[in-house]
Amino acid sequence: MSLFYYHPSHARRVSTTLFDSTSSMFCVRLRSFRRKDTELRAFVQRVIAGPLFKIIMISTISMNAFFVVLWTNYKIRFRLFRLFEISEVLFVSIYSTEFCMKVYVDPINYWKDGYNLLDVLIIIIISIPYALRKIKGKHYPYLNIANGMQSLRILKLITYSRGIRTLIIAMGQTAYTVASVLILFFLLMYIFAILGFCLFGAPEMGDQNNWGNLAVAFFTLFSLATVDGWTDLQQELDDRNFVLSRAFTIIFILLASFIFLSMFVGVMIIHTEDSIKKFERDLELERHMILMEEKQVILKRQQEEVSHLMQTQKNVDYKSFSELVENFKKTLQHTDPMVLDDFGTSLPFIDIYLSTLDNQDNTIYKLQELYYEMVHVLRLMLEDLPKKQQSQSLEVAEK
Repeated sequence: MSLFYYHPSHARRVSTTLFDSTSSMFCVRLRSFRRKDTELRAFVQRVIAGPLFKIIMISTISMNAFFVVLWTNYKIRFRLFRLFEISEVLFVSIYSTEFCMKVYVDPINYWKDGYNLLDVLIIIIISIPYALRKIKGKHYPYLNIANGMQSLRILKLITYSRGIRTLIIAMGQTAYTVASVLILFFLLMYIFAILGFCLFGAPEMGDQNNWGNLAVAFFTLFSLATVDGWTDLQQELDDRNFVLSRAFTIIFILLASFIFLSMFVGVMIIHTEDSIKKFERDLELERHMILMEEKQVILKRQQEEVSHLMQTQKNVDYKSFSELVENFKKTLQHTDPMVLDDFGTSLPFIDIYLSTLDNQDNTIYKLQELYYEMVHVLRLMLEDLPKKQQSQSLEVAEK
């Protein structure tokens, strides 16, 4: 007789292993899957990356924000009720179309971008009021909160504004430093809140409205840190004849407002400047890459033109390559671009180079002629030399 023992941890381990293997197999198959709509996908991707699409989306988001502002006026909302309904359907349709196009282009990597997730969240927020009206009715008490959240639609501009994204990145980079500054600020407020409660929060003669408990003391210190109405707070302490109140207020304002808050602002400014400089460098690099791509296209076209010229020279009788180049120059227009960074692929350089080679050949030919003349002169001099020696020897013998 056999017995079977069931162990929960073993079952959990087996189920986890099966899930991991299934998910890995699904990911492998999904990556190896090749789409057959490559041309349509490339077309939609070009549309999304084009400037016209960005202009349409920015205009739509701005117009939607303007309609939300008009919607806050009850008289305008009542008069233009039908217009608001039609515009709402139009805006939601455009946002949904944008979402479908982006998911169609890249259904996997779309969900890895935080700005795309923000767009999905905004679409969900847009649909919340309609769902609440259908489920809970028009008089649902929390419907006003859902309507107020519609102001988040303007955050879709972040996706199309590199400047705003740069500031968000700068804020993200300062998170650790800012958190450290805020912790120090909280510790300072905690110390002064306890001290203020003990000094000015006595039940008999103390200021119960501003220092009666720790929560009220924190709020009072926050008002002192922002230097908002601190004179009124100090006046209430002076009316109760607290001797240390002025020293307490001055020391806290110096530490909180002039040191910690200034430190907070300074950290934000430094990181923002660094992010802006990086943003400008990226823009300059992007412009340089675009310019290089345009130059490569022009150079490729020029190389094709040179090849065509060489082929034409082989097929048609021309007296020289210069004549061929001159005939080709007559077909050029003033608007035709010419890249001069790489002279080796430009027609003017080829013309000058070949002319230089011709001149060089002429120079070499003249040098050869001069060399022949020098050799001839030397030969004549050598022939005359024995005659002079014989004449000299005869003159010596006669003497």
